[in-house]
Amino acid sequence: MLASTRRREIMHRLVTDGYVEAKTLADELGVDTSTIRRDLDALERAGQAQRTHGGARPAPGATAKLPYTMKEGERLDEKAAIGIAAATRVRDGQTVILDSGSTTYEVARALRHHTELTVITNDLRIAKYIAETPGARLLVTGGELLGSVFTLVGERAIAFLSDYTADWAFLGADAVHIEAGITNMNTLEVPLKRAMITAAANALVVADSSKFDRRALAKVAGLDEISGIITDSDLDPTISRQFDDLIIHAETANHSPLPTPISRRS
Repeated sequence: MLASTRRREIMHRLVTDGYVEAKTLADELGVDTSTIRRDLDALERAGQAQRTHGGARPAPGATAKLPYTMKEGERLDEKAAIGIAAATRVRDGQTVILDSGSTTYEVARALRHHTELTVITNDLRIAKYIAETPGARLLVTGGELLGSVFTLVGERAIAFLSDYTADWAFLGADAVHIEAGITNMNTLEVPLKRAMITAAANALVVADSSKFDRRALAKVAGLDEISGIITDSDLDPTISRQFDDLIIHAETANHSPLPTPISRRS
């Protein structure tokens, strides 16, 4: 199990149960207790956990979503390739909604050479990047800040999106599953993600292969509600075939552009 996947699971248990024991986590996740202690130390440094004797409890304001500081260095090549594959679908002058996350941040980076774009986002890191991109028009949703992940959520953000339409929405996901669809650890983000899907003519999920064949706490959307899923070329072919034409592979080695998927939305 990847460290990022293990730490997401630990955060989910922290937020859900209010306490985790290192030995129990080690037994259930199949790793040494020393590995779990390092995970808990990393979560404490990120402000998401408070260590106790033999375990940890969630820090005040902690969410089940990993902070940027723990995600931004993971699977960089894969996320960059996904970002480029997403950007090849966008034409100059279009309107794009970018969900919060480290993968959607790579989409923002890949869009930097487009002209006359309008970008709507609830991610403060993406907003800062777009604000420094010449020729781009930026709209920020407003709402309440989830500090460690730079994400704006809440009724104000949802109401903001209801006033706009977009050509594209690129959404992050905590988990992708053939039966459960697109799911998320943090329930606070779900209504906003659904508002993004509603506002966009085409809604694409951008998720690296480690997110597949997993389920998270809260359902964001069924597979019939999105236009496609852009992922990296490491996705197990057996899993990929389950999704039929919904999967769009981003070639990590050469970033080859791929054709626009057939929309699966009704």
